[in-house]
Amino acid sequence: MIPTKEEWMDALIARHGSKLHELFSAATVAVCGLGGLGSNIAISLARAGIGKLLLIDFDCVDISNLHRQQYKASQIGQCKTDALAENLLEIAPYTDIKTVTVKLTEDNFAELLKDADIICEALDNAEAKAMLVNGVLEQLPACFLVAASGMAGMDTPNTIKTRKIGKRFYLCGDEVSDVEGTIGLVAPRVMLCAAHQAQTILRILAGKYEE
Repeated sequence: MIPTKEEWMDALIARHGSKLHELFSAATVAVCGLGGLGSNIAISLARAGIGKLLLIDFDCVDISNLHRQQYKASQIGQCKTDALAENLLEIAPYTDIKTVTVKLTEDNFAELLKDADIICEALDNAEAKAMLVNGVLEQLPACFLVAASGMAGMDTPNTIKTRKIGKRFYLCGDEVSDVEGTIGLVAPRVMLCAAHQAQTILRILAGKYEE
């Protein structure tokens, strides 16, 4: 049985208190890229009670995604935006979810992301990552940006970390590993980096900034 909205909100308040609940529920977070990082980030944020999630990706669910991304075998072929929204609403039914099935470019990112309080970069392609990071820092200076770099391979999980790059810019990962030089992306390290990004977002909203 799905709980009522009042029951759901009461449970969140009981978990982290009314002050944090107000901060989380009032926030809009954009998750750019819904692969191994983005799908895990979005689920963590929905569970925490983030009020609005903007989910952006142009890709469809493939069988090769299932070992590390939060999709089901029955969703193969669906747009990742639609599939993830479906899964999130099963987990957190009162989350306000907006989906945009498009590839982010230099021409569209600013308009798509202008209303977000925090932008989470979770893209796969290095050029796309650089475009988004540089573009947000240059054109959306009021937004916080939480990006990722380095989570591939079988190295120790202890190298995954969060570093504050600028006043509104945080980078999560080991900042070294690349899929080209390893066995590729392994679910636990990807999920660990995603957890760093999600926790950093919650800390920013709570006013707890890294030094």
